[in-house]
Amino acid sequence: MALLDEAAPGAGVVVFDAYGTLFDVHAAVARHAGAIGPDASALSDVWRAKQLEYSWVLSLYGDFRDFWQLTREALDHALARFPSVDRAIADKLLGAYRVLDAYEEVPAVLATLKAGGLATAILSNGERSMLADAVASAGIGEHLDAVLSVDEVRVFKTSPAAYALVTRRFGIEPAQAVFVSSNRWDVAGAARFGFRAVWVNRAGAPDEYADQRPVAIVRDLNGLV
Repeated sequence: MALLDEAAPGAGVVVFDAYGTLFDVHAAVARHAGAIGPDASALSDVWRAKQLEYSWVLSLYGDFRDFWQLTREALDHALARFPSVDRAIADKLLGAYRVLDAYEEVPAVLATLKAGGLATAILSNGERSMLADAVASAGIGEHLDAVLSVDEVRVFKTSPAAYALVTRRFGIEPAQAVFVSSNRWDVAGAARFGFRAVWVNRAGAPDEYADQRPVAIVRDLNGLV
């Protein structure tokens, strides 16, 4: 718990992004890589990139469609980019996306944080039912005090309105929450909002958003505890 003590003195809530942080967004394609063929990895990258791009563009021009719809639209685009892939795989990929693999350390880390007296939560762009499916599949519901979706405010992160779901739910000031994400853009948005943001840099990527730095950088969630 030393990192959390140092990063956020007095913090009582640890909030996690879901996709890419707790759940491996490339797991759906990985399960069906044999059927997809040599373009599997590239297709997964495009699917994820478009999913995020659509959320940002919608937020910028003041519209909203839930993240499950964006996930479906992004997959349609990715499949169109790789005509060698049989489009009949789409339903299997979407089914797998609802029950993505959690990273190996996730259950134990959440349990340790809870045992240490901290509240834990998810704050995600994900639509409510897809989050519920992922949490149930990973078996981590008992370790979470709240699962918060931006559906409630109808705008995606990095809007301050999305991050404010946490402060409103727990009745705290931003500095009382540690926010953990593997998405550097999300870390920047959380830091700007006033959270004590921790970047999970699994890929060893170079830092960016120098004006909104995390309070700590870890290679995986074990770095929290």
